[in-house]
Amino acid sequence: MYGFIWRILPGGLPGKIIGSLVLVAGVVALLWFVVFPLLEPLLPFGDVTVG
Repeated sequence: MYGFIWRILPGGLPGKIIGSLVLVAGVVALLWFVVFPLLEPLLPFGDVTVG
């Protein structure tokens, strides 16, 4: 899969490096701002009690 993505990215080596960094940043932003906030209520990390 990574080879396929590398082959379809435009440009030479600098363009492919920049394109892959943009793709990684997009995936991280999607996870950080969309996926993790949707999953946060389902995680037990907010149920902390001190006895």
